Amino acid sequence: MNLTQSYSAADIQAWMVSHLAELLSVDADEIDPSVNLESYGLDSAQAMTMVSQLEKLLGFQPSPLLLWHYPTIESLSQRLAEELEEKAEVKDTGAVRPTNTSSVNTDTPILDLQAEAVLDPTIHPGGAIPVALPITQPKKVFVTGGTGFLGAFIIRELLKQTQADIYCLVRAANLEEGKSKLQKNLAGYAIWQDEYESRIIPVLGDLSEPLLGLSSTQFQTLAAEVDTIYHSAALLNYVFPYSALKAANVLGTQEVLRLACQVKVKPLHYVSSVAVFESPFYAGKVVKEDDNFSHWEGIYLGYSQTKWVAEKLVKIARDRGLPVTIHRPPLISGDSQTGIGNTHDFINLMVKGCLQMGYFPAVEYMLDMSPVDYVSKAIVYLSMQQASLGKAFNLQHPQPVALSVLVDWVRSFGYEVNIIPYEEWQAKLIESATSTDNPLYTLRPFLLERWSDEQLTIPDLYLKAKRPHISCEATVKALAGSGVTCAPIDAKLFMTYTAYLIQSGFLSLG
Repeated sequence: MNLTQSYSAADIQAWMVSHLAELLSVDADEIDPSVNLESYGLDSAQAMTMVSQLEKLLGFQPSPLLLWHYPTIESLSQRLAEELEEKAEVKDTGAVRPTNTSSVNTDTPILDLQAEAVLDPTIHPGGAIPVALPITQPKKVFVTGGTGFLGAFIIRELLKQTQADIYCLVRAANLEEGKSKLQKNLAGYAIWQDEYESRIIPVLGDLSEPLLGLSSTQFQTLAAEVDTIYHSAALLNYVFPYSALKAANVLGTQEVLRLACQVKVKPLHYVSSVAVFESPFYAGKVVKEDDNFSHWEGIYLGYSQTKWVAEKLVKIARDRGLPVTIHRPPLISGDSQTGIGNTHDFINLMVKGCLQMGYFPAVEYMLDMSPVDYVSKAIVYLSMQQASLGKAFNLQHPQPVALSVLVDWVRSFGYEVNIIPYEEWQAKLIESATSTDNPLYTLRPFLLERWSDEQLTIPDLYLKAKRPHISCEATVKALAGSGVTCAPIDAKLFMTYTAYLIQSGFLSLG
């Protein structure tokens, strides 16, 4: 676009409404420009797709951080229209100003994560009644993250392994919409069955709000009714800073802990992440389930920072007497039996983009992803063992393999790909991923930007030499005899995943 061409906020808003409706496969009249974009269930990759697509319309690439500062279509459209005017003025006056990206103040203060890990002193199980039911026989279970990937599979396991009704936190205008969101998500992963309808109850709320967005009466009623809590919800975004994710990931966890401690004591089963060990202090070291992960210095990603602080809050509540289990998955891959997975996740987008380019980067990266069925089954099984209370479990794949194994498999399937040095691969990325036709176009901020004091990219931060060796020995021992095992990362698993990705239309035949 020529920057002398003008688009009003209304023009940009109409474009965004139309494209969001297309992205979500809904009618445009179902999109409310004044509603927070998160309410539509966009993950970070989908949100980045929206922002990147705007480049063709506007003539510059909007910063991903604009989605934090202006989280609705209405506010974002207004800001982008103002920026178009500013850029046009710069052009007219001949002033020197970069025009390839949008401007937004991205300066963030240095964080002391230890200082952030302070749990409200009123959150304490001491004044509540101990839950009477055995942990294996809950009647009512509260779940967060039920509209997400892992959350859907946790619900599946709870429906299979218990007779409980499942109360699911969901953002929606009414109960009908809330139930529809949950059903649509479960159906998307081939989990939904009509017989589940009576057992899945939406709870209208918001993880990022005080009392989870419920009234005091609703919160107290929920606290009195549910017997067990599974907290798997988190806002995942690799671009947003800690401050943008804190409300949902840290303060939301605090409110879940508050719920667990009020009226009656309820066991809390918290889904953390191996990201709590991302401090360079742990590079090359073995970290076990009972490690205190006291080091936070050098954790650069806002998401990882929030998971570090949130797990610390859970441990503080545990030390105050709340029964908890902590589960730390790595990146989660698709179902090992059906291949069904999240095609918007980083792994799948990266593979598809590299296939389109014909190049993979030569990086020492270990594929340590765990299949979602293993993670969800392990969480539910371990949560129902009395011996698990108070413990943490690393759901890392017991036998990770090198990225080169994946590339070899891709080649055997008929795809012509080469492995080249990472710097060359970055140059190829800039050269060939020039539109949203390649999913790596939307991932460029992750793959090209320098995020740390050492000016490292995201892949640099995840190189084998910079990662800890995460032990899952105690977890595997705790699962012994349960029948819950982690499928090996081998040709069979790759075939299962590839078949699904081709059948779903995500990948084409080589």
